[in-house]
Amino acid sequence: MNYDVIIIGAGAAGLMCAIEAGNRGRKVLVIEHADKPGKKILISGGGRCNFTNLNVSSENFVSSNPHFCKSALARYTPKDFISLVEKYGIKYHEKKLGQLFCNGSAKEILQMLLDECSSAGVEIILNCTVSEIIKQNNFAVKTTVGNFNCESLVIASGGISIPQMGATDFGYKIAKQFGLKITKTVPGLVPFVLNDESLSGLSGLSIDSNVSCNNTSFRENILFTHKGLSGPAILQISNYWNNGDKVIIDLLPGIDISVVLSENKPNKTVLVNVLAKFFS
Repeated sequence: MNYDVIIIGAGAAGLMCAIEAGNRGRKVLVIEHADKPGKKILISGGGRCNFTNLNVSSENFVSSNPHFCKSALARYTPKDFISLVEKYGIKYHEKKLGQLFCNGSAKEILQMLLDECSSAGVEIILNCTVSEIIKQNNFAVKTTVGNFNCESLVIASGGISIPQMGATDFGYKIAKQFGLKITKTVPGLVPFVLNDESLSGLSGLSIDSNVSCNNTSFRENILFTHKGLSGPAILQISNYWNNGDKVIIDLLPGIDISVVLSENKPNKTVLVNVLAKFFS
């Protein structure tokens, strides 16, 4: 069967791409190997989908091609997506630092994207695995449910993170097949696992902190876990950490502890009681 555009992957990127292509009059097919589309959308933001950020800019992206981020965000802004969300009557709220979350469930965002695909005439095939891609005049895509041809092929299969959700290295294999440069993959946006079990007693505690590594810092919450450290600040800084690098965590950002202790010295307040005021 012939299509103008075939998109491999029915995640957030694949569905948005399909919507835009369909709205431009293209005949679009989305191929997804899982039994349901948008599985990662459903778990994002703790199930409430942190769907955009009011303060997002190209500078927030770690990329070897920053000019692409600039042009992409100039053509489709956070305000454009917010308008789409509001069109569907989806209620949302701002947590902090411009982060927008659904009041209800991430299911609302996924259903919105699927409805937009339907309106744009996009076809979606689930439980379909691509076995081979051949570039002739057009692209020939061989799958477990049949063979398809297209003028434009989009690989939106995602990276290799969260294999439990069905992530594979399919995209990397295709990139290698067509001779594209592949950067060695390393963990990113991940928690830190610590051998020191002395912090396990703090598991579940979240605190506003400033976390720094290699001249980059983030001020957000960190979360103590049974295995180490997580939370927004830790996940962000993990993108800049390499094995052996130091990570500096300021648990009292913006506070000079020496001044605090000096002010409480006349009262002979015990140190633990002074700190408890800030950590409670």
